[in-house]
Amino acid sequence: MTTAADEQATILSLDDTEVTALPLLDHQTVDWSRVQRTAYLVHQHLRYDYPGPIVDLRHQLIIVPPEQFGDQRRVIYQLDISLPEHTRSERRDEFGNVVLEISVPRVAGAIEFEAWIVVERSAGRGPHLLPAAVLDDQRYRQPSVLTQPDAALQHAAQEVERSGASGIVLAERLNAWVFNALRYTHGATGIHSTAAQALALGRGVCQDYAHVLLALCRLCRLPARYVSGHLLGEGGTHAWVEVLLPAPSNPGMAEAIALDPTHARRAGLSYLTVAVGRDYLDVPPTSGTYRAAHQGRLSARKRVGIAAIRYAGDVE
Repeated sequence: MTTAADEQATILSLDDTEVTALPLLDHQTVDWSRVQRTAYLVHQHLRYDYPGPIVDLRHQLIIVPPEQFGDQRRVIYQLDISLPEHTRSERRDEFGNVVLEISVPRVAGAIEFEAWIVVERSAGRGPHLLPAAVLDDQRYRQPSVLTQPDAALQHAAQEVERSGASGIVLAERLNAWVFNALRYTHGATGIHSTAAQALALGRGVCQDYAHVLLALCRLCRLPARYVSGHLLGEGGTHAWVEVLLPAPSNPGMAEAIALDPTHARRAGLSYLTVAVGRDYLDVPPTSGTYRAAHQGRLSARKRVGIAAIRYAGDVE
């Protein structure tokens, strides 16, 4: 169990046993224009089934948000593993993401991972500021494995740039361009599909929308990073993009502006960030290796809901 240092400031009071039984509010009744703070429960269940025993399982989960990310704060998390004979550790990767590493000597037929995570977000805290050095970070400026541009992407970037826009105006025009260029379609692409392939198909899922936007931003000299997380009301994980720009009101700082090309909008309070990277390959929620001649089958369930909410004017 991990808790945030300043738990006194949360709008939920929790102990280790209560997080799994939190009741959820109906997000469709929320007046988002008045929301000051909100707490979310993320419940994820992952199960791997194998046709026979496997040995030496080395599994990695990137499903737990960092303790602090802009106005977002992790309050508490709990991870249960179905097999008692295991070891686990937690580390931070090069992007600051939380990586959980689990080792299991033998799995007879199945293993399950179940996580409960409570995250709080606050409105009105201003922009998400970062050290200005991030603007020169070549990981967010250069093409990555899944965002390598082709002629079609280069042509699209040039067309949008011809408007003369720059900075956030240019980024938002690119965001709108991607929304109009793709049709949301399950099954047309896979986790290894590139931005160029998705654009050629004209179809894809949120991961593909994010990869196309990343490719265009980097072609237009706008540093940008992939975001993996959750969107309230959606069943699967979600992906969007943060464009990194000089902070106009904070000299010497950068500002991360979250754009969702799948919905042609900025990402607001109903988005929860889990991890960031160059593209999906840096932040897969679940991955691993083991020794056996057969392959496993993954089944997953997830729910994200509002556990508490505070409107402007409510008494603390």
